[in-house]
Amino acid sequence: MSSPQIGPLLREWRTARRMSQLDLALEAEISTRHLSYVETGKSQASRDILSRLADVLDMPLRERNRLLVAGGYAPRYAESALEDPEMVRVRRAIDKILEQQEPYPAFLLNRHWDILAANRAAMRVSTYVMHGRQSVHQNILRQFFDPADFRAAVGNWEEIAGELIRHLHTTVVATPTDTKARILLRDLLAYPGVPGRWRYRDVETAPSPLMATVLQRGDETLRFFSTITTFGTPRDITLEELHIECVFPEDDATARACRRLAEADAA
Repeated sequence: MSSPQIGPLLREWRTARRMSQLDLALEAEISTRHLSYVETGKSQASRDILSRLADVLDMPLRERNRLLVAGGYAPRYAESALEDPEMVRVRRAIDKILEQQEPYPAFLLNRHWDILAANRAAMRVSTYVMHGRQSVHQNILRQFFDPADFRAAVGNWEEIAGELIRHLHTTVVATPTDTKARILLRDLLAYPGVPGRWRYRDVETAPSPLMATVLQRGDETLRFFSTITTFGTPRDITLEELHIECVFPEDDATARACRRLAEADAA
């Protein structure tokens, strides 16, 4: 028999994807009766059927492993640490991307926007606009939402924070079992000055693929836009959940400021 946990797990994902048992059964090419028995624990699904269900539900690798374990099978996908020997090439590629982004900022982030690595430009720009202070958070969303942190230097805070909260809402909806994402969303919404309307997901406005950030230091304005790089068709949980954010200047004045900070750092 399947674990009794498989039923709530499948129902939670079906609800998130707005699918009935019939919808899911038809797309996975199994009988509705068999799917019902799997959800109630009366029948055990094969690994192949669980894989088909996961495909239809568009589950990330971490959640596919969870589904397999709930179904009575061993997990299929590895979760390697970046320090592991088999990740040497990946680490080199990441380091190269971060290095080549100089003198502009770049960050390596996980699925919860925790900063795992950053180039020197990221530290230079942050320290510059924060008047020499260091951030107290290792999470880039917390940095942007905490009034005592990086948020104070963001000239278009409501615009950029609104984009970030839309991305986080999308993550919470797309991965209903992600408790850490839900906690992060709750904590961000609790910061002072956060509009009450952000507590509800904006289904009319899709998150923007490009985010423009305006930073202020006194009378000086720095304008940046960001792009996101992910690893294609990963077979490892760690790789699937990593992304690299590269930040570029929007104007010549910002580019000159970044070069000036790099030259001062090298002196």
